[in-house]
This record gives sequence, structure tokens and C-alpha cells, in this order.
Amino acid sequence: MPCEAQFWGKSLESGAMQTPTPPVVLRGISSMATKSLLADLAQAYLAQTGVSVQIESVGGVDAAKRVQAGEAFDMVLLASDAIERLIASGHVQQGTRHDWVRSPVAVAVQAGAPRPDLSHEAAVKAAVMASPTLSYSTGPSGVYLDQLFERWGIADQVKARIVVPPPGTPVGALVAKGQAALGFQQLSELIAQPGIDVLGTLPADVAFITTFSAGIPSTISLDAVRVAAVQSFLQFLTSAGVEDLKRKQGMNWL
Repeated sequence: MPCEAQFWGKSLESGAMQTPTPPVVLRGISSMATKSLLADLAQAYLAQTGVSVQIESVGGVDAAKRVQAGEAFDMVLLASDAIERLIASGHVQQGTRHDWVRSPVAVAVQAGAPRPDLSHEAAVKAAVMASPTLSYSTGPSGVYLDQLFERWGIADQVKARIVVPPPGTPVGALVAKGQAALGFQQLSELIAQPGIDVLGTLPADVAFITTFSAGIPSTISLDAVRVAAVQSFLQFLTSAGVEDLKRKQGMNWL
């Protein structure tokens, strides 16, 4: 396999032991925001190296809890602040944080619905105030919007109108069904959702970009072969050859 030749060397002199073979299946866990992109990247990596990377995508909070509970994974791919917390708690190895993609927050309405002006901060605030229902995730984008509404002084006014998506349910699905008139989420999660119109990302004066990072769990710290195999995949995530895949999924290449 190509990755063996590049990262693991050739066999030693006759009679000597061969260099350990890297795992051919790597398991990871990620948040939903990068699900589609990681599926494309894993497929490309398999074609290039013969190494299968299987990523389970769940809500970011649930993913972190499962890592903290000691569930066996070879890599964790979450928002950078979540990775930092896992490093601080000892569940992800120090020095393994690997920033690999950025994703902007976008806004959507139900397909065919009127499109509010979102060209600047005051327009976004007016659209929020005029919307009968709002929805956003509990991840980094949701935390940011909570803070933004507090800064605008409207948090109490809109609280009753916020529709919290159930675990595993994308905001776009609620917008498509008419359960939320205005939805905010990572562009990567809205871009392929049927039944909605994506209005674009938040304007520059209130834009929010999430950096997604990867880390290697402490549970595999003593398995040098597996750690090296994960590092190879993480290097692939920031290689120039995957830039187009990231942009196709509405993400910005780092």
C-alpha cells in the first residue's frame, strides 16, 4: 500500500523482522458539521492509500461525552474549543491538535419563503426580531448566537421563539418543515438540505467562523503504529489536493 511505502519503510535485511504494518481501518468520531466532508475525504484517502477511515458523526456535545467516557477511537474531530477542552481534561493527547478546516455560519429560510435582508448587522437583527420562529444548533454557532442576541439586548425577547433541534436533527430540516422560519447553522450542514433556500453566510460585521480541529485520544497513546497511521491521515486533511472537496462542502480551506 502507498502509505506503507511512504511512512513505514521497506523490509529489513534478509532474516530480520519487517517494519510493523499500519492499521488498515481507523475509527474516529466527529460532529455533524463535517459529516459529508469527512465521508468524501475518507473515500479519497482509501483510494490513495488503501487505509479505511470510518468516522461516526453525532452531535458535538455527545461526541465529547463519549470520548470522555473512554470509548475507543483513533481520532476525534470537533470544533477547536471542544478539542482544547478534551486536551485539558487529558482525554486527547497534548500536542496532537491539528486544525484542518473552517466553516462559516449561514442563514436559511424555507424554500420559496420571503428572503429578509441580511447585508449588514442591523439588517440581521431586524430579521431576527421579525421572525416568528428561529432555530440554531447547540454547537459553537449556537453559543455565538446566544452571545450576539445578548449583546443586542434581545435575548429575552426572542427566547420563546427559539426552536431547539432534537439531537441529531439538523436545523435545516426544521426550516424545511416550516417549524422554524429562520435557521442559522454551519453552511456545510445547510448546503445540501432539501426544502430550504440558503441566503448566504452572516455579513462581515457579525460573521462567525468555526475552526474544526482533530486530536488523537489518549487511549491509543502507547500504540505507536496506530498513532503514526492517524497522523498520516491528519496530514492528508490539510494537503493541497483536498482543497476542492472542502470548498464543494461550503468550507474554507486552511
